[in-house]
Amino acid sequence: MTLLFYDKTIEGFFTAVFEIFEYKYEDVKIVGADENQNALFSENVTSITNLEKSDRVLNRLEKQLGKEGVRQLLYAFLSETEDVENVLLRVIQYSIANPNQNVLKNFSNPDVLQVSKLVKSVGREKHRMEAFVRFELLKDGIYFAKIYPDFNVLTLILRHFKNRYQDQKWLIYDFKRGYGVFYDLEVTEIVTFDDEVQLQLKNNDSLLDEKEIVYQKLWAEYFDHTNIKERKNMKLHVQHVPKRYWKYLTEKKIF
Repeated sequence: MTLLFYDKTIEGFFTAVFEIFEYKYEDVKIVGADENQNALFSENVTSITNLEKSDRVLNRLEKQLGKEGVRQLLYAFLSETEDVENVLLRVIQYSIANPNQNVLKNFSNPDVLQVSKLVKSVGREKHRMEAFVRFELLKDGIYFAKIYPDFNVLTLILRHFKNRYQDQKWLIYDFKRGYGVFYDLEVTEIVTFDDEVQLQLKNNDSLLDEKEIVYQKLWAEYFDHTNIKERKNMKLHVQHVPKRYWKYLTEKKIF
């Protein structure tokens, strides 16, 4: 068996796919560079991300599956599910072997079915992040939001927040994956911070603007006073707002 290591980016994944066809690997497995694989008698090969190779795979898939099909592959990739790279590899090989059909509609194929399920899960997480993410105004005038999504959806929610908050600087940081996106009123860019800065941002009460603190207290009090305890239906509430999203909501914050 050949273990093909890649840098865990989508471009790196498409490069690895290209090289599997290029070098005619047969018994091959795509593995993230940070994963420890000690398969007996395996040959370890490192795939170096190459944008030209990646683009060639992307263009081929767009021709066969359309932009919607590529979107589905991307969503599945961002699920970060164990071995998802090889599920996607088999789907791509299946597609290349059947150039005259959109294989993503053939749910009798177990890999296609799994991709479909992952797409739905990632899409659901994307929409919930867009609904439940809350910004807090920091002393430096930047609106900051911390997230811990189950799936790597940060890049998928950028357009939503950029369109909605065009007139203010904001930063959304994914603490689960250690990177964020900063918008400076013109462009968005990927940012990373060291452990010390991440710790400060996680426990950011001391960084909050005074107006933000007052606003949060007023909102929490308003929510408490308008809540009719006799009509409380926790089962329905949790159904619409799962507990894992409560940490994002101002009205759930304890002062």
